[in-house]
Amino acid sequence: MEPGSVLGVGTGSTVDLFIAALAASGIPLAGAVSSSERSTQALRAAGITVLEAAAVERLSTYIDGADEIDPKGHMIKGGGAALTREKIVADLADRFVCIADASKCVEVLGRFPLPVEVIPMAAPKLIRRFAELGGQASLRAGCVTDNGQHILDVRGLAITDPLAFEAEISQWPGVVTVGIFARHRARVALIGAAEGVRTLNFD
Repeated sequence: MEPGSVLGVGTGSTVDLFIAALAASGIPLAGAVSSSERSTQALRAAGITVLEAAAVERLSTYIDGADEIDPKGHMIKGGGAALTREKIVADLADRFVCIADASKCVEVLGRFPLPVEVIPMAAPKLIRRFAELGGQASLRAGCVTDNGQHILDVRGLAITDPLAFEAEISQWPGVVTVGIFARHRARVALIGAAEGVRTLNFD
């Protein structure tokens, strides 16, 4: 991270640790664009200025975790229900850096339930559509996103073509965002394991 830069920051337990490390590093940032109310609060508590996404034309780097990541840098995200804002901030960035532990690495996406942010009135229809694909979708109990919408978690999928699947589900009426990050895949992954951190670069 370059001193004086503006950083895109994701959401989740791994990012909470990153924000704490960022505050302890003493690197002076011009600010950060946050993907959730949770991260906004943590950044402000760390003394880091939070900027609105609308005030930023581009970011050099977006840093976030993942629920799953495959060998090409495609990810499933949204376990923390911030997938829509995460994708918006990722779209501003030239580079997505994923930080995750080794348990998140998979050969094929889908072991982790796929989060889909949906408009509530569309949920029953979308549950039926996922069933046609062999997926078992259910509403995440008690979850309302920062955007005021609901989350479906879809189990039983094997996502062998993440880019095509992301494009297809994104077209379904009532879907706000699907938690496949293929178009906005990681360019670098820092994978924590017992033996240390591995750096993976994706072309």
